[in-house]
Amino acid sequence: MDKEEYITESKVQDIPADYDLQEDDDSPIEEVRVTISNTDDPSMPCNTFRMWFLGLLFTAIISFINQFFYLRQTQISIGYSVVALISLPLGHLMAIFLPTKDVNIFGFSFSLNPGPFSVKEHILIGTMTAVNTSTAYAVDIVILQKLFYNSEKPFIAGLLLVFTTQITGFALAGALRKFLIRPAHMIWPSTLVTASLFRSLHATSNTPAEVGRMTRMRYFLLVTLGSFIWYWFPGLIFPTIGMISWICWIKPDNVVLSQLTGSNGLGIGTISLDWAAASYYVQPLVTPWFAQVNILVGFILVAWVMVPWAYYTDLWKSKNYPILSASLFLEDGALYNKSEILIDNVLNDDKYRNYGPVRMDSFFALTYGVGFAGLMATVVHVILYHGQEMMARWKSARQENEDIHSRLMRVYPEVPDWWYASLFVISLALSLVTCVVWEYMPWWAVLLAIGIAIIFVLPVGIVQAVTNQQPGLNIVTEYVIGYLLPGHAIANVTFKTYGYNVNIQALTFTADLKLGHYMKIPPRVMFMAQLISTLISGIINLSTATWLINSREKICTLQGYPFTCRSTNTFYSASVIWGAIGPARVFGNVDGALYAPVQWGFLVGALLPVPFWLATKKFPNVTWLKYVHWPVLLAATSNMPPALPYFYTNGLFLGFIFAFLLRRYRYNWWARYNYLTSAALDTGVAICGLVIFFCIQLEELSMPNWWGNPKDGVLDHCPLGGANFYGYTATAEE
Repeated sequence: MDKEEYITESKVQDIPADYDLQEDDDSPIEEVRVTISNTDDPSMPCNTFRMWFLGLLFTAIISFINQFFYLRQTQISIGYSVVALISLPLGHLMAIFLPTKDVNIFGFSFSLNPGPFSVKEHILIGTMTAVNTSTAYAVDIVILQKLFYNSEKPFIAGLLLVFTTQITGFALAGALRKFLIRPAHMIWPSTLVTASLFRSLHATSNTPAEVGRMTRMRYFLLVTLGSFIWYWFPGLIFPTIGMISWICWIKPDNVVLSQLTGSNGLGIGTISLDWAAASYYVQPLVTPWFAQVNILVGFILVAWVMVPWAYYTDLWKSKNYPILSASLFLEDGALYNKSEILIDNVLNDDKYRNYGPVRMDSFFALTYGVGFAGLMATVVHVILYHGQEMMARWKSARQENEDIHSRLMRVYPEVPDWWYASLFVISLALSLVTCVVWEYMPWWAVLLAIGIAIIFVLPVGIVQAVTNQQPGLNIVTEYVIGYLLPGHAIANVTFKTYGYNVNIQALTFTADLKLGHYMKIPPRVMFMAQLISTLISGIINLSTATWLINSREKICTLQGYPFTCRSTNTFYSASVIWGAIGPARVFGNVDGALYAPVQWGFLVGALLPVPFWLATKKFPNVTWLKYVHWPVLLAATSNMPPALPYFYTNGLFLGFIFAFLLRRYRYNWWARYNYLTSAALDTGVAICGLVIFFCIQLEELSMPNWWGNPKDGVLDHCPLGGANFYGYTATAEE
């Protein structure tokens, strides 16, 4: 079929005169050329009853599952791939069995079944659920107030907090279109993976399997079944296989060996046969090998070089604390009791001085320094490598020739700027009302937090669009408000949520808009799908978390396993460090602060990209120089804690097999089955985890204790992995 035949007669008048569809007209980016079609069919249905029904259904299901697993020891996040594979047969079934008659509701007329289930409907269903792949960040504030600070707010306060921190970022995405969506070289690697998956499914979903090869759907179902069966072992029957610290077993009473090789230490040699752990951060079957190499280098530099050096030289009296922990301590290694220094959740200076300054392990402290460096490296890198382009784009969105995909998108009416502007004004007003009425933080702090998000959203977005890595603003937001409002923990985490999460949400929505750009989804339909699904998922996220914290005893503690809330506990520790106590007393020079040197990370991060940028200019033919990307390297360990080192090592090992070896030496298998394998493993683990919870743990049943499921809860049989250098393990606040 000729390309001109894809353009329906009703749309011809919308296409500018310079719109030229030649066979050789394609994207200038190779990765895009081999993945994305340079044709479109504007008549293909997308805004259909089927899309909304399945999209909202999966929005509800995935929002519940992801929030449910977010609070567990090993987290699972179900995203595009799983929903794409499950919704495909459902969409085809609806296309077969739904009546074709028109329906009129409130003056709107539409067909229940406009024809075959289309790839555009499918992508919109996936987008509606992908918006909710990460749970609403503000839910952690609600959990903190209930469990850690005993200052619970009404449900409506938490709901408005969730809505405003999610939607404000969405409003910002509209301003990023000309910088991060229309430029051809802003490729957004993750969207190429998603687009490839959808195109593959629709290219082969109705085609018999090739001779000697099974269909993708059959393969997906078989691997899902295998993953479901297997997860019963690390998830219930034999949890030790999820953290096999075999080197530690040589001499488990040796503290140093335990710290270096135990699953709660640096995890050297620890093997995990638990997909949930291995895929926690790296996503080894999806993340490109180049990105995984950057993660590996950054991980080794921090976790296996800097941390052992700092710890065993007793920097900051590190030996008094575990080698890796998100907990806070007194100088003697006892856990820090926040109730001894707070009155009505506000720091009391005299009580703090009498009780003693807060201490943390060297890993935690160095992570903050690396975070400072990563933030500045991001800014400097974007200025050096993308500064000229940013200025050109600022002056004119269409100053340079557009690629084929931008010209194809001219057929569809763009979302008016006033839609985004109105949404921003409404969300900003609700943010101010929420924070002032329920005393989360002052009005000026709301404006400052959103201002920080706006300033950094473009440079962080450029890094993500090019490298698939996203430097976070969590540390800088904590740092700023910690100096402006010291002693106020809830104000600190609220400020961080508005500054950090608004930035993340803006880029999440932008990535989805780029996928719609590649796959020719009408922008206005995408806008409504994203907005409505975000509101629904926020309600479900908060309701699920509220249900769990009200129904599970000892939730968010080690005794509440598997609901140990690793991320929430890290969030809590940060609220104490940056909020209740404040950076001046931790990283400054007030009341015995020790960790001021980590602030040099700001300067180091600003300097690191400069020599490599100069080297690429002087030696343009040295190819490896262009792969040195300091924002990515420095962001590698940003999730530790709560992530544990063995999550990285096992994930990167799988990445070496799938993303490097199989892609290079078994490309045909990799291209056909790799992403399906990742999706199927995720699906099997998620279903099994839900079955174990609702059928066994909710009924207060448990597996008998044996070596693979020890009664003492030390699953890796390495009891000193979380101890300090002297073998002491702090177990209760003192």
